[in-house]
Amino acid sequence: MHRSHSVGAPSRLGDFTTDRRVLVLVAMAVCVGAGGIAAAWVLLRAIALVTNLVWFQTVDAHAMSLAGAKANWWMVVAPALGGLIIGLMARFGSEKIRGHGIPEAIEAILIGESRMSPKVALLKPLSSAISIGTGGPFGAEGPIIMTGGAIGSLFAQCFSLSAAERKTLLVAGAAAGMTAIFGTPIAAVLLAVELLLFEWKPRSLIPVITACALSAALRPLVIGSGPLFPFAGSLDPSWWRLAASIGVGMVAGLQSGLLTGLLYKAEDLFGALPIHWMWWPALGGLAVGLGGLVEPRALSVGYDVIGDLLASHMTIAEAATILLVKSIIWIIALASGTSGGVLAPLLIFGGCLGWLEGQLLPGDAGAWALIAMAAMMGGTMRSPLTGILFAVELTGNLALLGPLLAATGAAYAVTVLLLKRSILTEKIARRGQHVVREYSIDPFELLRVSDVMVREVDTLPAEMTVDQAITFFSTEEPRHKSYPIRSRDGRVIGMVARADILRWRTEEDAHGETLFERHSDDSLIVGYADETVAQLADRMAAAEAGRVPIVERDTMRLVGLVSRKDLLRIRRSARAAEEIRAAYFLKPDTVATREAMQQY
Repeated sequence: MHRSHSVGAPSRLGDFTTDRRVLVLVAMAVCVGAGGIAAAWVLLRAIALVTNLVWFQTVDAHAMSLAGAKANWWMVVAPALGGLIIGLMARFGSEKIRGHGIPEAIEAILIGESRMSPKVALLKPLSSAISIGTGGPFGAEGPIIMTGGAIGSLFAQCFSLSAAERKTLLVAGAAAGMTAIFGTPIAAVLLAVELLLFEWKPRSLIPVITACALSAALRPLVIGSGPLFPFAGSLDPSWWRLAASIGVGMVAGLQSGLLTGLLYKAEDLFGALPIHWMWWPALGGLAVGLGGLVEPRALSVGYDVIGDLLASHMTIAEAATILLVKSIIWIIALASGTSGGVLAPLLIFGGCLGWLEGQLLPGDAGAWALIAMAAMMGGTMRSPLTGILFAVELTGNLALLGPLLAATGAAYAVTVLLLKRSILTEKIARRGQHVVREYSIDPFELLRVSDVMVREVDTLPAEMTVDQAITFFSTEEPRHKSYPIRSRDGRVIGMVARADILRWRTEEDAHGETLFERHSDDSLIVGYADETVAQLADRMAAAEAGRVPIVERDTMRLVGLVSRKDLLRIRRSARAAEEIRAAYFLKPDTVATREAMQQY
């Protein structure tokens, strides 16, 4: 008899499913990490080159601030021309270069089997350099995540890898690129876990750590060493610090919700325009230029603004103007579909408001700016751990870890309760995809088959003839869709289903045969009481089996049966654990509790 699952020792179970193949992914992650830091170097140089060429008419690849740029007609024209070029690149190159990059990376992971095209790897950094270099109020992190991810994906497509393994290398390239830009390897790994991987497995985590560690090691040789914004400020560890941090975090959460809502309202307005989307970035660029006339420092990345906020080298009027102008032009430009990242702008938005709040709070205003930056990032991206560690690594400041934790947690709570989607996933949802960012243990992995199987099983004897089986299924009494066939010594030799009966009715030569003869050459899907439900469910899904007999490994004797209904019951129990509430130490209404449980 042929069986689709071999009989033998039970499968070796453990806390993790990772095997030695992860070492192959680690070796590949070394190559991808090197590609990520190379892409970051090229992107930063390209942004600086375009910036200097457009605004200072010099050929120089070193970054310069736009604070000294002259407010004239060119300040309006340059961003509009940049937007026009990006619109043409998206229309005739690849539409995937539009936007800030992270939603596109998530979409490639979830529905694209982690496959990206060479066009994206080439056009995304080029379009971002043009957008930011011509004054776009964006950061480099979104483009590098998209570009680094494309490098990892293209490298993975050169080898025979599964979609899950391609995802690992895609995320490794994205995280390595972020590490190279900001010098934040731990935050990059956490971003991968909280935002891109959609799992927490050693199979994916170890290669991502490898790529980020390599990028951090090579960064001093290629880009620079030390924190990007060194900051040693602190707050008095008084009782009020916790309450004030929570308050700052809640304000950042409300600010995040407001900006997210306005962004997608603006996107809807662009969608209602009677012109092709190719022209939208030019209109967005025009708005950027007009904003630059009011406040030139609102243009481009604005890393100098972050530095000035931390050092408190800013007036209240300057901080308020930058916050207002940059928020408006960022919303309009991003809604228009141009290319650029959101992380640096979020830091500036949160930092400006936090610095202004710091004028009313005790302590260093720069410290409150940093706390608000982390809260804004963690709340808006729904990645609180990333926001906390990002602020620490970005400044080298561990003294503010407690306030950062309180503020970012508060912002995260506010945004989760306020908005069902984040700024990153709303765009994906509008394209018809549902994204869930809550991780939990699969209940199928926690239970053994013996915990869910039916032990009293109705069977048919192997000696039953086909005619008798036809009569058995033809009666008006309720029957299952299929039954195990059991021999005299208790062994399972096959399954007989209603479909078999319908087929046998048309086969005249089958009527005199026994069930044993009809199934002696059929493959048989069986389960074992000591294996996990997940292992059995996988085999049932592969074989499209609705009912599977559970047997002893050595003797094939029947001990139980599992059906699809039993698997659904597990799901129902998991929902009950989430939704049924009872205070057992306060004499709960046991009758009401039992009635609620019966609904599951």
